[in-house]
Amino acid sequence: MTSMAQRWAGGHCASVLCVGAAGGAQGLLASGAEGGEVTVWTQEGVPLAQLHLSGQEDVTCTSFSPMAPGLLYASHGETISVLDPRKLTGPTEQLQNVGEDEINSLSVNETGTSLALADDSGAVRVVDLQTSKVCRTLRKHTNICSSVAFRPQRPQSLVSAGLDMQVMLWNLQKARPVWTYSLQETAEEEDGHQQKAGQLFNPPLAHCISVASCGNVLACAAEDGRVHLTRVGSGSRYEQQGAIKAHSQGVSQAHFLNFMPHPYWLATGGNDGVVALWDLSKDSLVAGEGKVQGSKVKATAHRRKPKGKAKAKSQSHGDAKVEGEKTDSKEEEDLSEEASGTDPNQEKCTKTGPKLKFIHEEKVNWVCPAILMGQPSLLVADQSSSLSVYSLAGL
Repeated sequence: MTSMAQRWAGGHCASVLCVGAAGGAQGLLASGAEGGEVTVWTQEGVPLAQLHLSGQEDVTCTSFSPMAPGLLYASHGETISVLDPRKLTGPTEQLQNVGEDEINSLSVNETGTSLALADDSGAVRVVDLQTSKVCRTLRKHTNICSSVAFRPQRPQSLVSAGLDMQVMLWNLQKARPVWTYSLQETAEEEDGHQQKAGQLFNPPLAHCISVASCGNVLACAAEDGRVHLTRVGSGSRYEQQGAIKAHSQGVSQAHFLNFMPHPYWLATGGNDGVVALWDLSKDSLVAGEGKVQGSKVKATAHRRKPKGKAKAKSQSHGDAKVEGEKTDSKEEEDLSEEASGTDPNQEKCTKTGPKLKFIHEEKVNWVCPAILMGQPSLLVADQSSSLSVYSLAGL
């Protein structure tokens, strides 16, 4: 469907790259743009304050602390600026050189004690927000690490994804990933059935990863036009994977909505200029039904690989695999729950279609789910200097 989007203008001069929402009935919003621009918005779409960060590097991510809506983190270059969105006069603190290269993604855990960042070097670094120091550096990605997200209900567990086509689950008590999964096998198996002579497919470079509020269902937006889904079992073990064909071009954004009647609503945005909303609650993977997808995918002993910092946008990889190590974390066992909130007798969905589809027409840089004036909404940033807002009222 085509929907008239509300436009928020006047907040930026340059292309908007990211949007963050503080949450709550009166929660503010913050957007970042090229050239160091940060703007704080009211829920009505009025620019409340604007700031140019020193260095004029692009602002790649804005993230509010879930425990303190008066704390806003903005990444630019290798630096994270700590801002007070209510008094946006300048950084209250700067975490300098916390990234080894340009930072692409930020995530604050639910307790507000740790901030994870993903950067172009392929590293994931974790900052202790009480000391403002890097307390953990996680290295396994062999290309740009594009996205990182803490798992809800598990402040010591996070997931990362990168242009090496790998999704990794980490426990902060360990230096190595609990498991590593390559997106390539899903793509290769499906393309092998569908590919016609001379037809080319984009590799599944991973752009954005999100975790449902249950903590056990992951969604990864990829360059092959799919959103790759992964289900995590008890003890953080790798359990199941699948994919939905979401866009006709690369998917740049995938975000679960945490304010809907169930936690499996997913918003996506793509290079095809489409913004979509999906109800994954009946998907067989989300419901925890069926067997692990792909007989070739097996857990193997963890083995070390040479570290790499390749910046190429595309790489050649061997067979897809899951690498894992056993976790004996009692906390993970206790916190892991079944992700399914659906009736097990419901029919399995083999092809999930979007519940809503907005023809945005512009390449999507960011999608931010938010409650605006009491209404569920999606804020969309594209290559323009304004924001678009799509209402989800009526769902």
